[in-house]
Amino acid sequence: MNQNERFKQATFATWLGIAVNIFLTIIKGIAGIMSHSKALIADAVHSASDIAGSLAVYIGLRAAKQPPDKDHPYGHGKAESIAAIIVAVILFLAGLQIGRSSIESFFVEVEVPKGLAIYAVLISIVLKEALFRYKYRLGKKLNSTALIVNAYEHRSDVYSSLAALVGIGASILGGKFHVSWLIYGDAIAGIVVSILVLRMAWKLGANAIHTTLDHVMHEEDIVDFIEVVNSVPGVKEIGELLAREHGYYVIIDLKISVDPYITVEAGHEIGKNVKRKLMDNPNVHNVFVHINPYNPTSEDCINPQKE
Repeated sequence: MNQNERFKQATFATWLGIAVNIFLTIIKGIAGIMSHSKALIADAVHSASDIAGSLAVYIGLRAAKQPPDKDHPYGHGKAESIAAIIVAVILFLAGLQIGRSSIESFFVEVEVPKGLAIYAVLISIVLKEALFRYKYRLGKKLNSTALIVNAYEHRSDVYSSLAALVGIGASILGGKFHVSWLIYGDAIAGIVVSILVLRMAWKLGANAIHTTLDHVMHEEDIVDFIEVVNSVPGVKEIGELLAREHGYYVIIDLKISVDPYITVEAGHEIGKNVKRKLMDNPNVHNVFVHINPYNPTSEDCINPQKE
């Protein structure tokens, strides 16, 4: 898949998420106010934060689409990871606001929510779960950290809506059967929602930061790259192979050893063949190859000597 097609699919998914979040924010906000449900109003705030998160993802996708330039020779792929961090921060702040609003409910007169809140929550659960599955599959397909994080935003909305559903239902039952402690179910659900949102934000933010800090792929993840390099005629051993994730693509820094008695031109040709074969992988954006003379006594290698 070329870069333009990737951007087109990711952009469509992002704008679809924005449209659905605007719809749900309005529906849950109005229903929450009309039904006097703190949990539903908190859930509406959560959906509103998702709008800002989706816009951050869109900006990140546009930036990541830009080709390498003089100041950014490795490309702009990390813009997606930065967008993911912004989304996680927005989600975290929304979680704090939801928790604060719910706790304040215990210090004012409690109003039992109306049945309208139940229908709004059910609509939210169905739409958000559908969005999560669509964006998660697309994010995996496009290798987009930002889309995957945005997908989990929708999943966190599903969890928060489920908690709101339980709380609203408990509060309605408490009011109907005059069980005083059940009336607080709506406010308790809001606190549970805030904890779920904070936990999700922390986890997603940590993963996005890990990707942004130039980490290299683990040994088990570069086995295929090592096999490709070893398959190139003339490569005696691999001294080092560092595969760095830059958003949706990978940059490889590689040291290989060749016969010390061949010409410089021949060694250069081997390096070009290695780079060409590695870049047959659509996820590999660029490869930097360093050629060393082969020394059979060297211990500075990551694979056995080739026969």
